[in-house]
Amino acid sequence: MTSVRQVQVTFDCADPERVARFWCEVLGYELQGDTACVDPAGVGPRLYFQRVPEGKVVKNRVHLDVRVGTGLVGEERLAALEAECARLEKLGAVRGQLLLADEENESCQNMQDIEGNEFCLD
Repeated sequence: MTSVRQVQVTFDCADPERVARFWCEVLGYELQGDTACVDPAGVGPRLYFQRVPEGKVVKNRVHLDVRVGTGLVGEERLAALEAECARLEKLGAVRGQLLLADEENESCQNMQDIEGNEFCLD
């Protein structure tokens, strides 16, 4: 039997302090130093932001899903997604495509953080 290991999610970015503050606001995390975010409840993974010289040029291969509509369907889910999208736009996020529910998936809202990293409101 293997033991459970902790996971840290690392973001490459141009301005680690700015991106760390953005994600702390998004998730309700606390800033740890200048370049990391931690879940105050100790449940979610630590997020670490490292400065890299190159800019983002292609779509992320991995992204975060920010779970704001869990258990909601239809108009109630769309309203929750819209409310969170509007809050995050005030922080500098950019709204992407709204993907409406189909036979397999509930609706979700594509977004980008302040440096263009994709994430979803789910």
